[in-house]
Amino acid sequence: MSRVDAAGPERDLDRLLSGMEPALHPGRFVFTTVPGSTAPPGLSPVVTVVEDEGLTLVLEQSEADAAHLPYDYTAGWITLRIHSALDAVGLTAAVARTLADAGLSCNVVAGFHHDHLFVPHERAREAVALLERLAERSGQ
Repeated sequence: MSRVDAAGPERDLDRLLSGMEPALHPGRFVFTTVPGSTAPPGLSPVVTVVEDEGLTLVLEQSEADAAHLPYDYTAGWITLRIHSALDAVGLTAAVARTLADAGLSCNVVAGFHHDHLFVPHERAREAVALLERLAERSGQ
């Protein structure tokens, strides 16, 4: 079995929090759903989830609008720039608690390398600032 990262993914919660470097992607992202398990041609979702009810797509708002797909939540996309282990304990809880304490919803998706957060678009910069403060406090 080969390693993707020579250092390996991080599992230590203090190091995960102090090194997470939240980065806000440009754009507005929405959650929508389509029947079946395949995205319609021409769409480039950043996240897909197959559910019994259909395929959830997270994609740029402009793509959803062009395809006439309904949505009711517009999000900012934040990536935590640290290679978090998929079996690491506590990162999602600490991040969600920090944002919840500020009255921010947060939808978390774990990728192979990073955790991705979708927060209300109009408060995305505030969310990044809160997470940066959490990282600073954790590094002390």
